[in-house]
Amino acid sequence: MTHKRRILIVGGGTAGWLTAAYLAKHLGLSERSHLEVTVLESPEIGIIGVGEGSFPTIRGTLQFLGIDEKRFIRETSATFKQGIRFCDWAHAPRGADRHQFIHPFEAPFYTEGVSLVPYWLLQDEATRLPFARAMTLQERVIEAGRAPKRAHEAGYVAPLNYAYHFDATQLARLLAERARELGVRHVEATLSEVALDANGAIAHVNTLRHGRFEADLYVDCTGFRAELIARLPGSAFKSVRPQLFADRALTCKLPLDASEALMESCTIATAHEAGWTWEIGLNGARGIGCVYSSGHMSDERAAEILRDYVGPGHEDLMTRRLPFEAGYRERQWVKNCVAVGLSGGFLEPLESTGLVLIEAAIGMIAEMLPHSGPMEAPTRRFNALMTARYENIVDFLKLHYCLSQRTEPFWRDNAAAASIPERLAEFLEQWKLRPPGRFDFNLDTESFAFFNYQYILYGMGFRTDLSAGRADFHQGEEAARLFAKIQRFGDRALQDLPSHRALIQQIHALGGRLPLAAL
Repeated sequence: MTHKRRILIVGGGTAGWLTAAYLAKHLGLSERSHLEVTVLESPEIGIIGVGEGSFPTIRGTLQFLGIDEKRFIRETSATFKQGIRFCDWAHAPRGADRHQFIHPFEAPFYTEGVSLVPYWLLQDEATRLPFARAMTLQERVIEAGRAPKRAHEAGYVAPLNYAYHFDATQLARLLAERARELGVRHVEATLSEVALDANGAIAHVNTLRHGRFEADLYVDCTGFRAELIARLPGSAFKSVRPQLFADRALTCKLPLDASEALMESCTIATAHEAGWTWEIGLNGARGIGCVYSSGHMSDERAAEILRDYVGPGHEDLMTRRLPFEAGYRERQWVKNCVAVGLSGGFLEPLESTGLVLIEAAIGMIAEMLPHSGPMEAPTRRFNALMTARYENIVDFLKLHYCLSQRTEPFWRDNAAAASIPERLAEFLEQWKLRPPGRFDFNLDTESFAFFNYQYILYGMGFRTDLSAGRADFHQGEEAARLFAKIQRFGDRALQDLPSHRALIQQIHALGGRLPLAAL
């Protein structure tokens, strides 16, 4: 008789239900009686989140799961996200002089044989267009409040790259429904005990209402509590506080005035004296959070900054303070237990990496999971890849901070050489004489490509000096033609693409409840 292979996911939320749905789909759960996936979810524990941003990879994930895009948008209060607008990062406001730049999802325009980056770097700094505006039409689309696609275009397909803003609680509900359709068993019960065997693996877990559960693989999706993985030897947490100082967020959610002319299709990240404030626009609400370092700012001062940001008329503002320790478990898969989501690690939401890390983890679990034998066989490879991915994201996030010319103590501490990771410091030295390129990064362990680094570097005013090699760049006329072509494409996009608000309204007006698997 074939042994039943059982996977027990402890914890719901986005991490738990996305893991369940993905594994069920990948493994063909409904057609394989020898496999069992169960989600054990406590009814007493809520989901953290006041609106969440994502990365373009989420489109492929949702499409793989068979979730219709329009239904996803309607049922999660979702809006489109085409990138991030960074305000006041390069320097603090100087009266009316405020610095800002866009980090779009669309890669810089490139044709065979001609990279425009060197030609932009060799232009006069006083007269050249901002890097993102020169390199891609998406910057203008974002600033004009346009959507990345039109209503008639197929789900998850568009002329421009995009992701979403969404309500995390509503997304978890949608994923749970899809997971159950795919054969996942759902049990509402509160964990009461995690029993280990003589080898340090999980033998079984006990619950208050439904007794004992045994599995071949236990997936810890219990959030910061890390109720499974933290009990296993060798799963110590590595803090990245020496590089990333922020350790608290003060959040709130406000209604969005439907009469406002512009619905942003980007996350807004506004720097302040000891961190930054995010703003995420959902359909009908604004999620706002003040991220800060408690070593550089008091809770009371953070509350003042948040109140100033939301403006008058919100005296009864309800806020929630979320302390966190930025870092990760270097061994996220130990014995027969693997951590996914916050139980495995957390990095501040500056570039919406939380969901990306969940997607990376479950993709590897699905592909590496052995069909027979011990479930812990891929632990070494999984842990090496996840550790590298966390370390590389830390480098990318640190890049935003260490280039700033702001003078407050928080920002000067971030610019101190001792706080900059060694790999990033080496790259910054090289990038003084050449732009970031594709051979700088191994995409198997990266969430961000070389052009993402370019957008941040040159958006922040970093200087790459190519003057010594000016004569080597002899395709100036072709480059000028391509720069002009990008601007013409931008003009056309502003004519052809609907406003972001109009597209969201049109999707909701279509109405009707489609089945989840509507592809």
